[in-house]
Amino acid sequence: MIVYHGSDCLVEKPEIRKSARALDFGVGFYTTTNKEQAISFAKKIRERNISEKEVISIYSVDFEYIKRNLNVKIFENPNEEWLDFVSKNRTGTYTEKFDVIYGAVANDTIFRTFIVYQNGILSKKETIKRLKIRKLYNQMVFTTEKALSFLKFEGKLL
Repeated sequence: MIVYHGSDCLVEKPEIRKSARALDFGVGFYTTTNKEQAISFAKKIRERNISEKEVISIYSVDFEYIKRNLNVKIFENPNEEWLDFVSKNRTGTYTEKFDVIYGAVANDTIFRTFIVYQNGILSKKETIKRLKIRKLYNQMVFTTEKALSFLKFEGKLL
């Protein structure tokens, strides 16, 4: 499987860094199987960091092997479990640990729906219904050094 990491610099050796912002799946090294999503994220990072470039680092990973040998959490769809997981991570209250987490991205547009949900305006059922009509990209997050060791750097775009 090929995964991409969008940034403003080349990342040949991925690291786990704590973000200043609360993220969907907590602390980890974020990748996606969607090249366009990685490009979009690289643009956001460049703008946020007032940088001059966008770089997409490319990796291969044997996801089937990882699923058999590491503690992996997979969200097939944005369901109630996914909503609770992302909500708790974004508020810093999720504590269970996984080596790799894979599922839908709650991007900035979708995050507005989360805010309305977290403020008690939408029910879980209505929130999920609204999320399912949007195009959700995926993310694969490597949360441990052991998990990172399975990423093989293949090159870059841009």
